[in-house]
Amino acid sequence: MNRIGFDSDKYISLQSERIRERIRQFGGKLYLEFGGKLFDDYHASRVLPGFKPDNKIQMLLALKDQAEIVIAINAGDIEKNKRREDLGITYDLDVIRLIDVFRDFGLYVGSIAMTQYTGQPAADQFEKRMKTLGIKVYRLRRIPNYPSDVKTIVSEEGYGKNDYIETTRSLVVVTAPGPGSGKMATCLSQLYHENQRGIKAGYAKFETFPIWNLPLNHPVNIAYEAATADLDDVNMIDHFHLQAYGVTTVNYNRDIEVFPVLKAIFERIYGECSYKSPTDMGVNMAGYAIVDDEACCEASRREVIRRYYKAACKLRTGAPCEGELDKIKLLLGTLGIDTDDYPVVPAARERAEATGAPAVAIELPDGKIVTGRTSDLLGASAGALLNALKSIAGIPDEVQLMSPTVIEPIQHLKTAHMGSRNPRLHTDEILIALAICAATDENAEKAMDALSALNGCEAHSTVILSGVDEAVFKKLGVNITCEPDYENSRLFHM
Repeated sequence: MNRIGFDSDKYISLQSERIRERIRQFGGKLYLEFGGKLFDDYHASRVLPGFKPDNKIQMLLALKDQAEIVIAINAGDIEKNKRREDLGITYDLDVIRLIDVFRDFGLYVGSIAMTQYTGQPAADQFEKRMKTLGIKVYRLRRIPNYPSDVKTIVSEEGYGKNDYIETTRSLVVVTAPGPGSGKMATCLSQLYHENQRGIKAGYAKFETFPIWNLPLNHPVNIAYEAATADLDDVNMIDHFHLQAYGVTTVNYNRDIEVFPVLKAIFERIYGECSYKSPTDMGVNMAGYAIVDDEACCEASRREVIRRYYKAACKLRTGAPCEGELDKIKLLLGTLGIDTDDYPVVPAARERAEATGAPAVAIELPDGKIVTGRTSDLLGASAGALLNALKSIAGIPDEVQLMSPTVIEPIQHLKTAHMGSRNPRLHTDEILIALAICAATDENAEKAMDALSALNGCEAHSTVILSGVDEAVFKKLGVNITCEPDYENSRLFHM
């Protein structure tokens, strides 16, 4: 599937202007809580074909002279060494990574807000390290009975005990390495301190999903529920917005549940609340940039199926995620689709049944599906990858991109010297071999040039892939799913 459903240029223009409007609405200063990923938003690019993974960064670059970034991190997460599952690094290391990335884009990172601080030793060490790097760190302390005791929260005994974060620009973007980091608490604490100093400032929330002006059961919004099934997020009609304006909009449960508390906090800080609903707080314009609804619907249905296989594999590998998988099954039912409604799934299964061994299927940009089987020389992933490159490059199927004389020495190295029991080449090894052959072979060079065309392709494996093969597909931009089965009955798998 290669249809464009989303206009990125229109989105960036609409989104940056909407934020400028909100800055003006609050007298020239806005704290913007930024939910989700600020860059590398591959979920959005999958369900909104045409959405570029760095769209939100590009949008901020349009506001570059007005914006500064504050990164929030929960001190308890530092103490627990909480890790990002997708990157495999701890939250404190991810803060450093984020600072580097933002700076590489030319965005100004003003400081770090360390939330839920209670004197954790690891948090103190993190603060010292950041200060040696020249980065300001501010402490926001844990407030008893938060968020129910509004009277204490909005007082010298609550927000008043937090450090005041010194900011210099009209747009303060508060982001974080992951959920539960205290972005909203950071914004609200700053509103209290700004008000105490007689400075006008406002708050808004940026979340790409759910898209508020799409129907509740629109596939794009259901795909968001599938993506956050592990967090128990639920899309809901914003009844506050419906009551205030008579207009049906969509939000998610946590924002709707906390809105009465937020409203009370705003009223206690300012004497009034300018927002009548959680939807009012948002600034998301993604819904207005959808140019082909059916393309986005089909992409979202595929995403829910991908999420099913991801959760099923997590469960198979021992993760306690039965509830996550059950929820995604319900979402499949809501969409009226099955896990087989994904062209690469039946194609991979048919090849595996025909060969009696694991197989991989890849759907190419033109809709053609190629498969790879397990052989003495190659794993199914490597075989499928080579077949895909040959098809894209227009190389006849009977042409060998590399001979066994190239592959066999690598197998010997693996088994005789590197301690591997599996002589078959993984995808990373086959790509290295292909790169070497490309120096002297025209067809291998054509295949190498075709690698970029794999970005956005779909693939399915009939067994759980090794971490190496999965990582290679991810780096190539291939959306890979796996059956929740291992290739063999061994107890230990890598």
